[in-house]
Amino acid sequence: MDIKKRANEIFEELVEIRRELHMYPELSEREYETADRICKYLDKWGIEYKKGIASTGVVAIIRGKEGGRTVAARADIDALPVVELNDIPYKSRNEGVMHACGHDIHTAIHLGVARLFKEMEDRFRGNVKIFFQPAEETIGGARRMIEEGCLKDPDVDYILALHVMPSLEVGNIEIKYGKQNAATNEFTITIRGKSSHAAYPEESVDPIVVAAYVITALQTLVSRNISPLNSVVLSLGKINGGTKNNVIPGEVTMSGTLRTLDEETREYAKKRIIEIVENTARAYGAKALVEFEEGYPALINDDEVVDLLKETAEDILGADKVHFREFPSMGADDFSYYLQKTKGAYYNLGCGNKEKGWTRPLHSSKFMADEESIKIGLILQTETLLKLLEK
Repeated sequence: MDIKKRANEIFEELVEIRRELHMYPELSEREYETADRICKYLDKWGIEYKKGIASTGVVAIIRGKEGGRTVAARADIDALPVVELNDIPYKSRNEGVMHACGHDIHTAIHLGVARLFKEMEDRFRGNVKIFFQPAEETIGGARRMIEEGCLKDPDVDYILALHVMPSLEVGNIEIKYGKQNAATNEFTITIRGKSSHAAYPEESVDPIVVAAYVITALQTLVSRNISPLNSVVLSLGKINGGTKNNVIPGEVTMSGTLRTLDEETREYAKKRIIEIVENTARAYGAKALVEFEEGYPALINDDEVVDLLKETAEDILGADKVHFREFPSMGADDFSYYLQKTKGAYYNLGCGNKEKGWTRPLHSSKFMADEESIKIGLILQTETLLKLLEK
């Protein structure tokens, strides 16, 4: 099959599918109609699938000739609680919900990938799985998909994912060897002091003052506990305490996020946060409790797969259109769970168009993407998966 020619032939239909998905976005863990729409097209093209994986996920499988590897690709399908402000015919019709992160484009691309592999199922050896995955934006639907067996029967040898990027002009891609995205941990700090009337502070242990010292002390985690060559981000996003201006409260709570690029640094940083918070509070007569919530692990690409992706992309787009990130992103993506289990790579697909003014960032209420990125993503994913099957 001439992949590029066939991609051009089905491009307009994929654009219509993308616009249909864009009009009816659904939040994480509520992607029921989205799953139905995906299955409608899989049924139309005669593609085998399992529905209800991780509640609202769908796993499509195309079985080639016997023997060979099994390769996979992930498309996230959930939308965001964002009010769309674009004046377009296919504007979101679900009030307060928008595909502001391009997951409608990811889904359209991978429906196209499934279709092309179905059309050439007698021409390749092995299997191709497409994961239409829920809840990337919230609870990490990838982990649930894995727990419910998406990587098994048959076992996946390699996996790919892409993400549209409006800061990158359409027709370009961006790749990273090794560490691509950070691990995340949310945390809550509770400072317990002693309440009193504001006129008699000597009778209190003021948790607001203690919290201020804790915040200052935590700044030394990155500046004095971590090598300057190792990226770590510690941000406090919320602080709550007090009920009245003339009452010293008994408790203050703070919450924030920790982002790291490997498990050793992650565990060390958590340990130091606890030590800094508890000992600073103790120095001022208060008590402190630190509670961590596990987020996504670090996303680490496999160099072998990146090499193959680079070679494929340079052949298709030209070497000048293939860019490499110098530094990892401190943002997170739950595709990292798949890469803990099998080899793969995640890359950014340009969807920006400066001439049309489509450069608004992801998660923006005015995010717009050049739909030409659907065709480019379709060709890249299909060609790279074919090469992985043939390796």
